[in-house]
Amino acid sequence: MKLYDTQSRLLKETTGADGAIAMYCCGPTVYRDAHVGNLRTFMLADLISRVIELTGVKVTLIQNITDVGHMSEDFAEDDKVLTQATLEKISPLEIARKYEEKFHHDLFLLNIGTADAYPRASESIDLMQSMIAELLDKGFAYIGDDKSVYFDAQKFAGYGEISGNKLDALKPGHRYEYHNDGAKKFHADWALWKAAGDRSEMIWDSPWGSGFPGWHIECSAMSMKLLNKHVDVHVGGIDLRFPHHENERAQSNAVIGHEAVDLWVHGEHLLFEGKKMSKSSGNVVLVSDIIARGIDPLALRLCFLENRYRSQMDLTWNSINAAHETLKRWRTKMSSWGQTSELHIDNEIESAFNNDLDTPKVILRLREIEKGDLNNKREIFMYADQVLGLNLDRPSATRELTDQMQSLLHDREAARSEKRWADSDALRVELENLGLQIKDTPTGQTWS
Repeated sequence: MKLYDTQSRLLKETTGADGAIAMYCCGPTVYRDAHVGNLRTFMLADLISRVIELTGVKVTLIQNITDVGHMSEDFAEDDKVLTQATLEKISPLEIARKYEEKFHHDLFLLNIGTADAYPRASESIDLMQSMIAELLDKGFAYIGDDKSVYFDAQKFAGYGEISGNKLDALKPGHRYEYHNDGAKKFHADWALWKAAGDRSEMIWDSPWGSGFPGWHIECSAMSMKLLNKHVDVHVGGIDLRFPHHENERAQSNAVIGHEAVDLWVHGEHLLFEGKKMSKSSGNVVLVSDIIARGIDPLALRLCFLENRYRSQMDLTWNSINAAHETLKRWRTKMSSWGQTSELHIDNEIESAFNNDLDTPKVILRLREIEKGDLNNKREIFMYADQVLGLNLDRPSATRELTDQMQSLLHDREAARSEKRWADSDALRVELENLGLQIKDTPTGQTWS
């Protein structure tokens, strides 16, 4: 399998040691529900794992859980876990466990495979402190005037190779960096361990005093420990490319003395109906929102598959609804094509999977096969679904119309024939609230 490596800007083959691939995927910060943009990245790691495992190669996947809630080097900002704990009037760890559980449920609904381990930041403080001590011993870190421990960015010669951001071009005041009243030697240095100061919650003892870890040290400590100091494929969203992955690379390489990661894979941004997904835009979409509309959550998975992982994607309710209809049609056809569980490898599909995960090409190929005259359609769809994860062999669900539904459908048909459009629209709303989907055609209304 070849994937686009952000660091080299080249397609590179995935290679591992002893017939296995070590993969690390940056996980969620568990202070709120993961929105569908977050889940697109987590699905990327799942797709890569599925393709590699098709060849018989074992993948070991580690995905961290950030329950110490720093999202930048600006420690003047509130810790997001602590802030949410105050809003919901429960403890920070209760907040973390609540949203961690919801995260795992969302993964289940999207058929995203389980990682081999989900280490929590709050339970890995010793790992982080051990790595910080090693960075101090090797001269890559120092204790600032504020008693916090900082990474000395100028000591790492290869900084910027992932993002293209060179140290000499980074200016003080960059939004990811916080100049802490002269405590740092250089404005682009970042905190490995932050002194507690006035903070009284989510703090730990350390050789450098009471405090809490910086954001970036978490992934370095966990990946190096749990994957034996080497990552074959490192996955994350494009927003993590800088500074998180630059800083993570610097920390890990400084400790082990060589490149810790072979291949950096980044999933692109997700827009929703033309806008960046954010609370302020009012367009944050959760998996629960999709289910509330009576849509199969795997329709979202299909939407993601119809777009290249490293292309910006504009998701819409129309595209989700269309994917839902496609899933229903394919499952119905799968039933009509027989009941075999045998697989048939299609060379075009296999090639597309292995060529930088070209899932749009796979979906187009399946549409061709659906309309063609092959006699092994089901077997090809079953083969592709090992990676697509759409549960295409699931029987289509059927429901009986209730007396109420039948009566409303009859009344709406009468309203339409009498051109009582307001009544027709009102009855449509009632029927949709009962779980039916209504379509008006030149020959009359249809429902599903």
